[in-house]
Amino acid sequence: MARVVVDVPLAHLDRPFDYAVPDEMADEVRAGCRVRVRFAGQLVDGFVLELADSSEHGGKLTPLAKVVSPEPVLTPQVVALARAVAERWGGTVTDVLRLAVPPRRVAAEKRPPAEPPPPPPPPDPAGFARYPTGPALLTAVAEGRPARAVWTALPGEDWPARLVELCQAALSGGRGALVVTPDGRDLDRLAAAAEARLPQGSVVVLRADAAPDARYRRFLDAVRGTARVVLGTRAAVFAPVADLGLVAVWDDGDDLHAEPRAPYAHARDVLVHRAHLASCAAVVAATARTAEAQLLVESGWAHELVADRATLRAAAPRVQALGADAELARDPAARTARLPSLAHRVARQALADGAPVLVQVPRAGYAPGLACDRCRAPARCAVCSGPLGVAATPGPGGSRVPACRWCARPAATFDCPYCHGTKLRASVVGAARTAEELGRAFAGAAVRVSGRGSGVLPSVPPGPALVVATPGAEPVAEGGYGAALLLDSWALLGRADLRAGEETLRRWMNAAALVRPASAGGQVVVAADAAHPVVQALVRWDPGWLAARELADRRELGFPPATRMAALSGTAPALAEFLAAARLPADADLLGPVPEPSRPGQEGERERYLVRVPRAEGSALAHALAEVQGVRSAKKATEHVRVQLDPLDLV
Repeated sequence: MARVVVDVPLAHLDRPFDYAVPDEMADEVRAGCRVRVRFAGQLVDGFVLELADSSEHGGKLTPLAKVVSPEPVLTPQVVALARAVAERWGGTVTDVLRLAVPPRRVAAEKRPPAEPPPPPPPPDPAGFARYPTGPALLTAVAEGRPARAVWTALPGEDWPARLVELCQAALSGGRGALVVTPDGRDLDRLAAAAEARLPQGSVVVLRADAAPDARYRRFLDAVRGTARVVLGTRAAVFAPVADLGLVAVWDDGDDLHAEPRAPYAHARDVLVHRAHLASCAAVVAATARTAEAQLLVESGWAHELVADRATLRAAAPRVQALGADAELARDPAARTARLPSLAHRVARQALADGAPVLVQVPRAGYAPGLACDRCRAPARCAVCSGPLGVAATPGPGGSRVPACRWCARPAATFDCPYCHGTKLRASVVGAARTAEELGRAFAGAAVRVSGRGSGVLPSVPPGPALVVATPGAEPVAEGGYGAALLLDSWALLGRADLRAGEETLRRWMNAAALVRPASAGGQVVVAADAAHPVVQALVRWDPGWLAARELADRRELGFPPATRMAALSGTAPALAEFLAAARLPADADLLGPVPEPSRPGQEGERERYLVRVPRAEGSALAHALAEVQGVRSAKKATEHVRVQLDPLDLV
């Protein structure tokens, strides 16, 4: 008898089913293999979870229809993780397994498995010597102890090399390692460091943009135990690493770590669960620190891995913000200027010294936001009411005609519905226009743009140049940047978002970390009020202080991660039916409803509720919501209600 999880996306069928194993398939069927079974009159795919001698089903079992492949691609450890993730986020095991196991490619399975390379020696602890507890962490990982750390990397740190040293420590102890990065650029840097330091054949890279054959071949190397180190992006959190000894995530505050498909799990939280299930070491690493990482420290689950202040001062650039009396006396308009005189002087000095200058701009494009020149009302499309903007690429003849950012219809003429003004002004300036303005302000200096639309540069050569980049697209400069200018702070700090301050500091610190130390002339200018707490955290280079402050504020106000929240989205009748059937915990707070922001292509009006419970009631909330989804699925409800636990966006 085979216990099979069938690939059926219905919440009320989220359980394994028993099937008989025909004699002719007995030699091929094994736990973890792919099969085809008859379910509700149709042939569907499935995975064999286990083989058993008896079944609780009293009737006759339906036989397996076909063994798709005898290759065991689903390990018991991944099954246990999938169940834990489905339970925590109120999803189904089938949804998780779709993320965990890539589609089958026959050619890859025909390759014979290779022998894993011998373990390397333990890494040199010198790389972690600048952190007081760094060498002890390496030793714990090598010895297979479940050490947990929240690592705040120093500015200018070669973080790919440090993470690879942790992987080497795990390998030296005969155990595997898993490291997850937010995007392909970070993964490329990590893979290059691993290739240079780890034994050949011991590492595979799982990335979403890889060819299907290559991705499945690398997946098989991991599940067969040939490669003991897996590096990847978000979906790699479920990689079947043999004898797992270390899990690590880099830059856990990046929203790319949040899965946009059900059950909407976050890579950091999945790895924390995996470390608990596998009793292995875990490292949450970043230049900045999230409130969730701070909660891991304050709860005692992890310890801080930080450098002392003297080491930090030697590695950090000099950070200056607006508001100093001397600067205001010299430039009274500095508070409102987009590029104050301080930024001009710092940039000119760095260029004169032969160093590149990084200019971070929050928005891509040329003028992504337009407004009426007379009354300043946001300019909207006359057809679909979408926002008007100017693209980064000029049209025929170099013209820049405003167009709708939703339906792409050009707006050659404009008539403001409020004041009937006909002229437009840029309310938001993008990277392309910033590069154009800087090219005029710094005549003769080379200007490069890195970001969406213009292409992301992985690196820039040394030498004087202005590099305009959007957050997350900052290229690495050989030898470091001479200066960094952080512009348009209002666009980051002024967002109506619970994580606005935390996210702003993360973006600023990731950019500032690419600048040379102050001893080598490195300077950072942030165009923001020096009295703002986020600016103070940057000036003092103390992300832990801001994370602790954020967490304390959220505890007082009852916001995540101090509590657990679920977002319910749907039409008003569907939400009313859903909530009437839900058996929410007694301590649950129901917030809403509020109109859900319209999206391109969305039909009809939708609403949103937030359900808040204490952290201790999080499992009960997830169970209650999954139960309602199962009931609605069994009743074949016509309108879907989207359920998302721990959403990043609460607005």
